[in-house]
Amino acid sequence: MFPAAFDYERVDSVAEAVERLTAHAEAGRETELLAGGHGLVPAMKAGDRAPEVVVDLDADELIGVTEREGGLVVGALTTYAALADSDLVRDRAPVLADAVAEVGDVQIRNRGTLGGNLVEAHPAADPPAAVLAADATLVLVGPDGDREVSAADFFVDERETIVEPAEVLTEIRVPSAVRADAAYLRRTHPATGYALVGVAAVLDRDGETVTDARVAATGAVERAVRLPAVERALTGGPADGDARAAAAADAGADLAAERFRSDPSVSGEFRQQLLETYVEWALAAAVA
Repeated sequence: MFPAAFDYERVDSVAEAVERLTAHAEAGRETELLAGGHGLVPAMKAGDRAPEVVVDLDADELIGVTEREGGLVVGALTTYAALADSDLVRDRAPVLADAVAEVGDVQIRNRGTLGGNLVEAHPAADPPAAVLAADATLVLVGPDGDREVSAADFFVDERETIVEPAEVLTEIRVPSAVRADAAYLRRTHPATGYALVGVAAVLDRDGETVTDARVAATGAVERAVRLPAVERALTGGPADGDARAAAAADAGADLAAERFRSDPSVSGEFRQQLLETYVEWALAAAVA
């Protein structure tokens, strides 16, 4: 299928992207920012999205991973492949490295970008769970300047974030505390290739005692979410097999049964059951 006709503009800086997005918003023109295109282009071909303007952002300033104040700063246009192959990311934010390695296939990982994935906010994408468990901060730049948003506040609903029409996601900041025990595991959907259920777990431990737990899931409900009941059950105690099983039993405690996603291949009830299993397995992988 072919997308509806649209105007195409290519920009090579954040400032220029914000300028173009602002101008089109003021003119009332529906505009999309292209940052990899693996969500936008298929949706345009299917007729689900029909922007009047596509602004293609190709800015070197948004590519790469650096250390800052003990944490990591990931440029929003850094590809999945670059992140998965980065020794720095694997050392400082292994949960993110695990998650991006699960995205799509080799071609998608070579072209797709972390920022594009997060703004697309697909309910079964892998990276959103990782940035939630990593307690990351996202930096947005718009006509009124920049603002920092916690990952916990970034995702609003299915394919919906707090990003305003003229804003650009520029950085993902991961704190140094994410050098802790961490893992991301998923069950792949048999039809779509996305996560049927995916779980990211990050545990800070003092000896055998869990001092802080951050556990997030994707694929289960309409957006990636933290699992506070699991986190509470783990914090202050050991992370042995009995504790992990008990915490995993609380995986759906904060999620109403009707929120679990159903499709022609998989029921919401099955996703709910899988969530408990994958929470337990992700916790075991983190500890190991």
